[in-house]
Amino acid sequence: MSNVRAKFRCVKAEYSAYGPAIRYAFAPQYEPDVPEDQRYSKATPSGELWMNVDNQDVSFELGAFYYLTLTPVEG
Repeated sequence: MSNVRAKFRCVKAEYSAYGPAIRYAFAPQYEPDVPEDQRYSKATPSGELWMNVDNQDVSFELGAFYYLTLTPVEG
């Protein structure tokens, strides 16, 4: 399998119950008129990604789009 690049949107940011972390929720995005979206999905994708981030140098803007690249790990 080669790398898969998908577009996600930050849809929620909340303080985590696990300390000073912020818990971010991301939803996959797809628009049939956007060629880059067709690279990973043939129809409306579904799913979600949750991340707890406790590094103050890392933050995601609510409503902003981000790419998620999944790369196989060898070994």
